Amino acid sequence: MTPRRKRMAIALGVVAVVGAATALVLNAFQSNLVFFYTPSQIAAKEAPGGRTFRLGGLVVEGSVKRDGVNVSFEVTDTAKTVPVQFSGILPDLFKEGKGVVAQGQLENGVFQAKEVLAKHDENYMPPEAAQALKNAAQANTKAAATLVPAQ
Repeated sequence: MTPRRKRMAIALGVVAVVGAATALVLNAFQSNLVFFYTPSQIAAKEAPGGRTFRLGGLVVEGSVKRDGVNVSFEVTDTAKTVPVQFSGILPDLFKEGKGVVAQGQLENGVFQAKEVLAKHDENYMPPEAAQALKNAAQANTKAAATLVPAQ
């Protein structure tokens, strides 16, 4: 084998190893990527079926029902509502009417949460949840305006 062919074989080997490493890293990144969806997006069937994602919004007043460590409640973005079931201990800051982000999967129209996060102070809300609530409020205002007859 000539020196030129040796260099070419080494270069091709390095390119193959770097390509394989890149493919493995991207595959691991994609499988651990968790997207955020609002109840309106879930109702519009934008959320992935059979994959873990995050659901964010406000806990509906009067919807929390406890049975030991099993808890069911509803999350809303003021436009749509999604029922949630969770088995475990809820965060201390979890309250009705407050912001929440739950991570899990959607099964038969019910979000099965594996983790529930509550907002940690009066001023904080995840940016995605704040934007979703703002968008839902604007949609509700537009819908109400179309229902009121012009005078």
